[in-house]
Amino acid sequence: MFKSIRHGLFAALAGFTVLICLGYTALALVISYVTEDMLVDRLLEREAVAVSAHFSRYGEVPPPRDELIRIYRSVDALPAPVRAPAAAGRDRAEISTDTGPHYHLRVLDLPGAQRIYLLADVRPLQVVSKLFQEVGGFLTAVALGLIVLALLLAYLLSRRLVSPLQVLADELRRHASPGPVVFSAVARQDEIGYLAQKLGATLTELHASLNREHAFTRDVGHELRTPLTVMNNTLRQAASRSLDAQEVAQLQAGLDEMTNTVDLLFALARAEHIAAETFDLRGCIEESLLRQLDEKTAGEDRLLLQLPERLEVIGSRHLCTLLINNCVGNAVFHGGPAARLQLTFADGVLVVGNSVDPDHAGGMQGFQHGQHLLLRIAEAMQWQISFHAGAAAYRVDIVPLRPR
Repeated sequence: MFKSIRHGLFAALAGFTVLICLGYTALALVISYVTEDMLVDRLLEREAVAVSAHFSRYGEVPPPRDELIRIYRSVDALPAPVRAPAAAGRDRAEISTDTGPHYHLRVLDLPGAQRIYLLADVRPLQVVSKLFQEVGGFLTAVALGLIVLALLLAYLLSRRLVSPLQVLADELRRHASPGPVVFSAVARQDEIGYLAQKLGATLTELHASLNREHAFTRDVGHELRTPLTVMNNTLRQAASRSLDAQEVAQLQAGLDEMTNTVDLLFALARAEHIAAETFDLRGCIEESLLRQLDEKTAGEDRLLLQLPERLEVIGSRHLCTLLINNCVGNAVFHGGPAARLQLTFADGVLVVGNSVDPDHAGGMQGFQHGQHLLLRIAEAMQWQISFHAGAAAYRVDIVPLRPR
């Protein structure tokens, strides 16, 4: 088997070329010899017709009109090499001898049961043999030259036809980065261009899928380890004593945090399959506030909301809802029972901030836990997000993608 498609194509074209050359050469030889034999046979046939006509009119066998033809009245009178075919009763025969003569025999039956033998020594008519004897070397050289030229054309043709595929294979072999794959053949309008486009798109999608899988595996191990550790430590204490209300609340908070984290992970894994749309960000914020704030937290002294009547942005409503829910939930949970929550929008920046309760500072983590997932959500929607931690407050700045 060939290691290269170019070698295989060249071998196929070269073999086909040589086969055609040999086939046409053999066909030319056959036609030449058949034409030569038909000419001799035609001469004997015309001589036989003339002898028959003369014998019918005059009752005697005339001398042959062609000097190459001899007429014999018996088998014994024939040359020795011709007697055996004539005695065997053959009407026509071609006899070649090693001594030089090349005979063509034709038997003619005349009226009165008289049989004569027309014999022609056709050496002067063997043009094909003489031609090969005289110019055979030249013809062989021309044939070999044509075969070499045909092989050269086959080589160039195979190289030209296979070169785009080899370039595509080399580019694919050299490609090692996990980024988008673009081949030089994508601009072609033939099947190779189509193959390059589909192959590049498939590899790009495969790299993206592998990156999502890697990120999902990494995030699962990183984001779920902390709440699982807290819950595991709390449950170990339950083996020796009953859990108090704070510990039960801690377990419930851990479960809620794991639920949110799992939702985020699956949303990010499907982020590339979620189409971007234009929606009202204020509606998502209000839905999140209604879901997570109680009457005490939603008071005027605890919540500052400064948003335009309608805030259109471009992105995924589902991812945006998860982003706002996590920001608001972290602010409420980690800020402490007396923390103030503010959501404002100015100069294209949505600010989600919370004050830090000094009495709750020991349990306050702000937005540190799960921050990586929030960054990935913003990146998936082509938004910008930044985190600003302070001693008395924590703030998240979100720059959404807005319609022009």
